[in-house]
Amino acid sequence: MSRAPLGYRLSLAWLALVAFAALAAPWLPIADPLRQSLPDMLAAPGAGRWFGADSLGRDVFARTVHGFRVTLAVSFGSVLLALVFGGALGIVAGYFRGWVERTIMTAVNVLLAFPPLVLVIAMVAYPGNALLKVIVALGIVFVPSVTRIARAGTLRLAALDFVTAARAAGMGHARMLWRELLPNLVPSLLAFGLLMLAVAALAEAGLSFLGLGVPPPTPTIGSMMAGEQSRALDAPHAVFLPALALFLTIFALNLVGEELRRHVDGRGGQA
Repeated sequence: MSRAPLGYRLSLAWLALVAFAALAAPWLPIADPLRQSLPDMLAAPGAGRWFGADSLGRDVFARTVHGFRVTLAVSFGSVLLALVFGGALGIVAGYFRGWVERTIMTAVNVLLAFPPLVLVIAMVAYPGNALLKVIVALGIVFVPSVTRIARAGTLRLAALDFVTAARAAGMGHARMLWRELLPNLVPSLLAFGLLMLAVAALAEAGLSFLGLGVPPPTPTIGSMMAGEQSRALDAPHAVFLPALALFLTIFALNLVGEELRRHVDGRGGQA
């Protein structure tokens, strides 16, 4: 077995560090992300403040760590939602074919034609929990892509001998979907899901930057960059250090997802 590439191992280490810091943020020995200190306005990075301070004297590092809590929640929540519903729709469409497939794919094409930003704005304008609304909105946006991937995988598997043998043995539809097709589709869907996590993280940051994400005072990476963009020349650390942390996270997710996809495709080619 070949050893994993260095970039893949470094990416895993970075993602593990980000996940740990975000999940354990309330218990870490870091500053209060909401505490303002006017004497420290736009303070440069140093020993006491690794990322410096923003225009209100708040610790940028602490706000970045807490901002990743929102990023992870939105990314994992929306992708999980898309994998569950999109995967189910794709498997059903690819297995039953006929009018079932036509109905599902027509609905998917309608959803693809609907502008995602309009959907998100409509969801955010509706009363309710802001975090949940962003998760659901992005999950709905991701469903068509997952449906297409699951349908294509089901069509490929349905033509293989083990499915033909199971049908000849009289296996029912529910058992065929649950016991035979789904376990063989999970690896490819998970690999695609990892790549979607990067898209979801970037989308959440973009929505927060536009003011469509989780509202203040909860810190998010996008709102931090938006709030300090006018001071990018005077205090670049307040904008570019959170952006750098987000970039490294998205880059790591892409590397890990691509490596997992390559592994799944290689295994599929040997089967």
